[in-house]
Amino acid sequence: MNRRSFLVGSLAAGGMAPALSRRTSAAQRRPAAPLASSALADSLQVLVFDTFGTVVDWRSSVSSEVEKLAREKGRKLDAIAFAEAWRANYGPSMNRVRTGELPWTKLDALHRMTLDGLLVRFNIEGLSEEEKRHLNRAWHRLRPWPDAPGGLTRLKKRYVLSPLSNGNLALLTNMAKFGGLPWDCILGSDVVRHYKPDKEMYLMPSEFFDLPPSAVMMVAAHAGDLDSAKQYGLRTAYVPRPLEYGPTPTRPLAPMPEAGRFDIIATDFNDLATQLGL
Repeated sequence: MNRRSFLVGSLAAGGMAPALSRRTSAAQRRPAAPLASSALADSLQVLVFDTFGTVVDWRSSVSSEVEKLAREKGRKLDAIAFAEAWRANYGPSMNRVRTGELPWTKLDALHRMTLDGLLVRFNIEGLSEEEKRHLNRAWHRLRPWPDAPGGLTRLKKRYVLSPLSNGNLALLTNMAKFGGLPWDCILGSDVVRHYKPDKEMYLMPSEFFDLPPSAVMMVAAHAGDLDSAKQYGLRTAYVPRPLEYGPTPTRPLAPMPEAGRFDIIATDFNDLATQLGL
């Protein structure tokens, strides 16, 4: 059985088949184009979500775990700087895979490579291997933004929901269990062994669910992610997360996208659900 058959069969067994049976031959043929909100809502079947920063607050979650460990070890440490430095290597580490410098490597392993370097940079010594492993899995224990569990639950009434994340399957599954995220399935980078913005990631939902890309909406707080999704025919919804880098960020906040750049601009997941008629 291939991955697509497994995923679709699993959802059918769980009662999700009706959500995937609404497509029409016309919808399959229709190219992505601006629609009225009601038509857009009816055309969608699957909503996929960027996760780090869009669904969960990585910054405060990771920094709180770093701070706790430092306190237990009697060390002084700028936990926020540590968390932000860890996140800053997110893109460069994936580029090492994308360019062939590293073979396919799941995000957990990339996070660990970065962590080992940060422990040296921040002069943190004496951690056991188990303590390092536990700290690395802080990315499995990220807290959702307050609106995320409830907003996703509303959206789940009509649509199939999944992360579409550079996180690996185990990381995203554990994160969902920890934060009460009601996904229908998990679409992580290790399923197709690619990282965004590779096309294999954005086309994974339509491929596995046998849908046109325009029946899938990508939801993200990062305009570049949505621009890439739009390039491959997905619908797009922008949900800003101005606190991703804290209440007083040291980096400039991204400007709000201009009207018409994405199909929907929503204030949070509850507003997204309202705009989609839920």
